[in-house]
Amino acid sequence: MREALESWHFGKVLYAYRTHPHHERAISQGVVANWLGLTQAQLSRIENGAAPQDLGKLMSWAHSLKIPASLLWFQLRGSHRPLAAPATPREEGDHQKPEQPAQIQGSALLPVVVNGQTVLVPVDASALATSGLGSLSALPADSDATSTNREAMSPLHRRTLLSGIAAAALPGLGLEELQRVASALEDSRRYQGGPVIDYFRSQLDDAKRDDGALGPKKTLPVVLGLLGAIEQHARGVKPKARRELLSVGADGAEFAGWLYRDIHQPGQAGFWYDRAMEWAQEADDPAMQGYVLLKKSQMAYDERDALRVLTLAQAARHTRWRLPARAQAEVTQQEALGLAMTGEPLDAVRQKLDEAHSLLTNVPGDDPNPLGAYFTEDTLMLRNAVTYTEAGKPSMAVELFGEAISSGALSRRDTGFFNARRAAAIALCGEPDEAAQLGRQSAEVAHTMKSERTLRVLSEVLHTLDRWNGRPAVRDFREALRVSCRAPAKLLITLSGAG
Repeated sequence: MREALESWHFGKVLYAYRTHPHHERAISQGVVANWLGLTQAQLSRIENGAAPQDLGKLMSWAHSLKIPASLLWFQLRGSHRPLAAPATPREEGDHQKPEQPAQIQGSALLPVVVNGQTVLVPVDASALATSGLGSLSALPADSDATSTNREAMSPLHRRTLLSGIAAAALPGLGLEELQRVASALEDSRRYQGGPVIDYFRSQLDDAKRDDGALGPKKTLPVVLGLLGAIEQHARGVKPKARRELLSVGADGAEFAGWLYRDIHQPGQAGFWYDRAMEWAQEADDPAMQGYVLLKKSQMAYDERDALRVLTLAQAARHTRWRLPARAQAEVTQQEALGLAMTGEPLDAVRQKLDEAHSLLTNVPGDDPNPLGAYFTEDTLMLRNAVTYTEAGKPSMAVELFGEAISSGALSRRDTGFFNARRAAAIALCGEPDEAAQLGRQSAEVAHTMKSERTLRVLSEVLHTLDRWNGRPAVRDFREALRVSCRAPAKLLITLSGAG
């Protein structure tokens, strides 16, 4: 293990861990991949390919395997490094250069106390500077900071700050977001009046309402704080109270999975969907278990995995889950999407869409069940439009998108997302200027709401418009994605290739 750690190659660390004699027999790649929120194929590439460089992923994997911080090679300048750097040739004059702090892709590492132990959490380097904490990156762990810096850091150094929150959820959050996690957890701990379960449920409902207006980056930290507090409160209580708490926790974990999907972190989304399933099973909440299967089917659509879209939706329809009527309608519509993606006849797809509509119209107007409460006639219309696009009928999709969006019932974030879907359908209809103009409007919303999911759809639109590259509207659309939306590196590669 020490040799693997000294290689600075996390794939070698994972291989050494899996095959270590301590386990008596080697742990399969599939098992370890599940722990890390990966597929077996992804883990195989990590073990056999180039050394991973994404700091957020490195921290997530290190937390999952509970590797002591003192053994890791990614630390702050001034921290003690027990492991030597791998032997690599130095160019002439390199010995004159001071050692740089451990940073990858504009991130720095911030020490956070978890269960009495200090771990390093990646935060955005610019956030450190603008928050007056830039000097901390040059301080050893035992140095005395100024009183101002100690005060600013205090929420992140409380002894039990993040115990109960899965460490895998932390990578990728900036300093401001981490402080929101701390604040939410502290607020939950101080709460004394009224039934605590009602408190958690109301806080989660507030976060869901805020999501459409504020976006995932501002909503996610609050949800993570609540989940950490729920898990803490669920310890040491009577079984009935624990099941009630975990039922709320499963709802929150499913919501966290959705938020991670929106910022396109499928590994983290999968982690929280798995946690939601585990808590729902322990809470004996069959409806939530079926609902999580539906959400996994929807995430499979994000990844363009048509077969999993269909089979997961079919699994979610099983009567054992006892889904309420509104959720049944959503599951049935998702099955229609799977059928369209796998090339089934249009008549079979329409039959499922009609069935979903029938289920939805039979839901009582005063239905108290919150599961899938957002799935309304407008939502069904939007999902049907996506399905018709997948079935090769983009002109039908354009009409449905326009009708649903014009109702004004969607949040700003969802309006931007479905306008991107509408632009994709319009592009497939051979209307490049209209698609590009609508794409630009959607890109502005995606930038404001930090919706990576919307940006990914817009990159697909740009690919469809590739043969119209010379048109001014298409050039403007590409530039809007490249500059105005400050698209992430992977998307910028796509944009460059499209030109």
